[in-house]
Amino acid sequence: MRAMLGLLGALIMPIQNAQSVPTPAGAATASALGEWHGALSASGRSIPLVMHVAGTPGHLTATFDSPSQGALGLPVVEVVQESAVVRFKITAPDASYIATLSPDGQILVGQWSQGGASLPLTMTRAATTASAALARPQMPHPPFPYRSEEVAYDNPAGHAHLAGTLTLPSGPGPFPAVLLITGSGSQDRDEAVFGHKPFLLWADTLTRRGIAVLRVDDRQVGKSTGEVRSATTADFAGDVAAGVAFLRSRRDIDPHRIGLMGHSEGAIIAPMIAAQDRSIAFVVMLAGSGETGEVLMLEQKRLIETAMGLPPAAVDRSAQTMQRLYDAVKDAPDQASADASLQTAWDTVAAEQGRPSGSVPAQIKVVASPWMRWFVRYDPRPVLTKVECPVLAVGGAKDLQVAPDSNLAGIKLALHANPDVTIVKLPGLNHLLQTADTGQVGEYSRIEETIAPSALRTVGDWIVNQSRRR
Repeated sequence: MRAMLGLLGALIMPIQNAQSVPTPAGAATASALGEWHGALSASGRSIPLVMHVAGTPGHLTATFDSPSQGALGLPVVEVVQESAVVRFKITAPDASYIATLSPDGQILVGQWSQGGASLPLTMTRAATTASAALARPQMPHPPFPYRSEEVAYDNPAGHAHLAGTLTLPSGPGPFPAVLLITGSGSQDRDEAVFGHKPFLLWADTLTRRGIAVLRVDDRQVGKSTGEVRSATTADFAGDVAAGVAFLRSRRDIDPHRIGLMGHSEGAIIAPMIAAQDRSIAFVVMLAGSGETGEVLMLEQKRLIETAMGLPPAAVDRSAQTMQRLYDAVKDAPDQASADASLQTAWDTVAAEQGRPSGSVPAQIKVVASPWMRWFVRYDPRPVLTKVECPVLAVGGAKDLQVAPDSNLAGIKLALHANPDVTIVKLPGLNHLLQTADTGQVGEYSRIEETIAPSALRTVGDWIVNQSRRR
């Protein structure tokens, strides 16, 4: 996961009479494929943005990051390049970016539109030298001593079609297996972020040790389909259950040795499945939650803003504002009520801050989304009390997105009746389980390490031992 969910915040205020994007004559044929860096300037602050454009020139896909606010891998639902004009459409937050690509293909100049605001945004292509500097030495490369198979299956109840990769050790099997579960936000099967591919590395590491691994594109990513806008974590849990059923249907997988490993939101989903399905062999929670979503989000916000250097008074005011917005929507019976309650709360906040009232900015409307309303209400602890299989919970000591001490303590307490629980806080690691200096989200891309060897070893040893016990 990149992030539990980062908002662009109430930083983007409406700017009227924005200039249109010019299209220079003869601006040619360069492709928008690649990584782009820029920054929005709003309310006296700079908000760095990174756009990752992949695919082929005729079929582009993209994700974007707002590193300073913990928003990583947010889906870009549509990318269209027509000559030199490139259009990006983003649903969460509800935003668009329309830009003109320079003839040399190195600069995008355009307008970022969001919540009634239109801000100039210039993005530059990541230089070859910069990309080379961001080496990813742990990236697996062929030839591999195992098999990889493209697979697909359906979640009929959720009207979702899921596509992924199953890696299988050499030999006939049947093999123990692990299903990897991504964190929040639409992510691909590798949980790719900033050139890192953590789930590819986990799959490679575990399969080399005799464990089959299934990793899957989230809904509307890659070849997977399904509703996202109205979906909640509970809906995504249904996709995971369908993955378990798929693994059990295969003769080369041992149905009694199927475990779940989730990261961040995925570590919330894994216990949800194990609590209902007593045949799950084990659960691994990476940066998992042991407190309500509301508490986790507010704690995350405080930690990140403090690390960014905001004064304590500003951090307190920001937390109080978010608390009021959560309070306004979390118990709303339906979407219309949530939207109305959020508007009322936003008007009050705007008046208190001396700002003109108006429609809730799109980046704040996400607070009333079905996903967020479900998430802030959800308490993982009652579900954890029902998990009877072995559990490994791992947290990074420098994780600013899911605070390790409070969450690992909550997990441990909820699992107190389970005789086979291992709780590990790994020193020096961030939310992605990289060896970090500060744990700030902005470091993720600069760290060459994808996953710390201590994490790979701790988790790998535990899973192998569990697989041998059955």
